[in-house]
Amino acid sequence: MAIQDELQTLLVDCCQHRTQDLYFRPIATGWQLAERRATGLVQREPVNQAVGEKLINRLKYLAGMDISENRRPQTGRSEITIDQEVVYLRLATIGDFLNRESLVIRFIYPLLTAYRCAQVSQLAQLEAVVQQSGLVLFAGPTGSGKTTSLYYLASQVMQERMVVTIEDPIEIKQPEFLQLQVNQEAGLSYAALLKISLRLRPDTLIIGEIRDLATAQHAVTAALSGHLVLSTIHARNAQGVVQRLINLGIEPAQLTTCLTCVAYQSLVLNSQAQLAAHYDILMAADLEVDDDL
Repeated sequence: MAIQDELQTLLVDCCQHRTQDLYFRPIATGWQLAERRATGLVQREPVNQAVGEKLINRLKYLAGMDISENRRPQTGRSEITIDQEVVYLRLATIGDFLNRESLVIRFIYPLLTAYRCAQVSQLAQLEAVVQQSGLVLFAGPTGSGKTTSLYYLASQVMQERMVVTIEDPIEIKQPEFLQLQVNQEAGLSYAALLKISLRLRPDTLIIGEIRDLATAQHAVTAALSGHLVLSTIHARNAQGVVQRLINLGIEPAQLTTCLTCVAYQSLVLNSQAQLAAHYDILMAADLEVDDDL
């Protein structure tokens, strides 16, 4: 079987199982393949050195990555079409201490088929939240679908509104949104793009992640000026989001004014054994913000 056909078979099988990530982990004889699915990590048959190199090189070529570089970290993106459904692939590679290359593929499924909420009441609550202005933040483990939630909820308020997204990298293509990508080499950080985007007079802002004080302050300023701002932030639980923002340097008084809702997201299996989002939701009145800090 030609390597392109073998790769296509592998990717199609992953998509049919709704795989979240596909790992190529280097071992002595080649690469061990493993999939992250809703039920956990599933080991696949390993591939030998020759086949593994061909698969990885083919993937890197399709993703616009440097095939000759196998030590330094690289990222790229590609896509696959299955039954008229486009699935986006986000790739990352890095070499280990023996210069053996490791690769992971993140599968990003179409928004309407990728998003499910385990509880209808939670979805209704979030849909009501995004009908107003303010800062709405999502926290949760890596791979829990926070970006998908942001896009789905923003699509609910999209009609007759200007939606701008700022991400690193852009994971979901949405033609109806103006999508901006962080490029540190060009001086386009989250903070810089946020400052520029506000001149475009958006109604809704999606910020891929709040990582530092500058980004957090621009997000707060946008929310205070009447925008709906949706973003993610690292925290261990919903209430921890408030402390995280204060630790970054945001004044408690500002949070009291602009923070509308915090949702801690996790993934569960619904009654149809499908992966679905579950939220721990805290509204502004439920959030404990100590103004004396």
